[in-house]
Formats: sequence, C-alpha cells, structure tokens
Amino acid sequence: MGKNNRRAQVGIGTLIIFIAMVLVAAVAAAVLIQTSGVLQQKASQTGQETTAQVSAGVQVNKIVGYDADAPGGTITRVAVYIKPTTGTENIDLNQATLSLTNGDKLIDYVFESSAYVSQSTATGGNFDIFNTSNGKWENITSQRFGIVVLQDYDSSVTSTAPTINENDKVALTINMSADSMTLPTRTTVSGRLQPEIGAPAIISFTTPSAYTDNIIVLQS
Repeated sequence: MGKNNRRAQVGIGTLIIFIAMVLVAAVAAAVLIQTSGVLQQKASQTGQETTAQVSAGVQVNKIVGYDADAPGGTITRVAVYIKPTTGTENIDLNQATLSLTNGDKLIDYVFESSAYVSQSTATGGNFDIFNTSNGKWENITSQRFGIVVLQDYDSSVTSTAPTINENDKVALTINMSADSMTLPTRTTVSGRLQPEIGAPAIISFTTPSAYTDNIIVLQS
C-alpha cells in the first residue's frame, strides 16, 4: 500500500472520529438543554407553591361563646369569626379542618353544608347568630362546623364551595354540646383552623371565672 493511500485512510479515520465526537457532543448538549428546561419549570412551580403557602392563610378576628343559663352554666355554642390574610386569593373552607381541645378532648371539625347561612340572612334584620333557627344550630352535629357569611362581595362563599378570598368575613359555628365538650368557667382551650393552603389561624383562650351574660367574648 502506498504512502498516499495510508495517509488517506488515516485522514478518513480521523474525520470519522471527529464526526462521532461532534454527534456525541450534540446529543449531550440536547440532553442538558432538555434537563435544564425541566428543572427550570419545576423550580418555577415550586417557587409559586412556596409563595402561596407563605402568603396565604386565615386569621381569627374574635371568638364568641354562648351560655343559655347565665349567670352560671356552661358555654355550649361557639362562633369563630375569621377572614383571609392580606394577599390570599382563594381558600376553600370545605377542605379546611378546625381542631379544638380543652385538655380532656381533642375534636377535629369539618364543614357541614346544611348549617350554611347566607350573607343576606346574616346581615338582614335583627340577626342573632346564636338563635337556634338563625344559626341553624340544630344541623351542626358531631365533628361539624357551620358557616355564617358576614361579608362576601363576589359571592364566592356558597354552601357547596365555601371559598373565602380577600375582604371576605365569615363566622364558623360550633355546637360544643354535640361532642360533649361544653366549656365551664376557667377552661383553657387551644386549637387551629388549618386551610388546605397557607398558614393556619391560631385559637387560644381561657374562659372567664364567671359567666354573667349569655354572650361572652372569649378571644379578640
């Protein structure tokens, strides 16, 4: 074989190796680009979810109890007034859990649609939230809470999808006697309202040393 032929074969072999290296580099680059795109998308999604978790949430405005036998007696009905924190978009209370403990019992409550009271009912006339028929207390059974809509500009809080957003205000109604967890005087109660997304609302109060009125502000 002549020198020119050997040089030609060496040149072709080098060219093949070079082309192979280029193809491998191109494939590797494509994989890296695709991987970086997927990672970027996941990072963006995680960032959005984290922002929602941090910025969203609910807060307690006040908690009011009702003692039908005051002076004396025990609190059998509780209304927890809540609203979403600033910047919160949507919180579905149908997916929220309200937990309360008096030291002896721990009860988890979820929404009862038959104990829903619309805004027009709650804000019309001389509405008394602790009135049996007004507050639909007879429909609040064990481990359930009702909802009384106090403010809802976009009509997002319905009986089937009670979704609160910015500027909405509702009261969660709890029939304590349904779970045999009535609240006598000097009782320490703690708990939280945990929404599906966002920070929970914290509940913490001690009932007064005496009940002189039927309606008692427990937390403000």
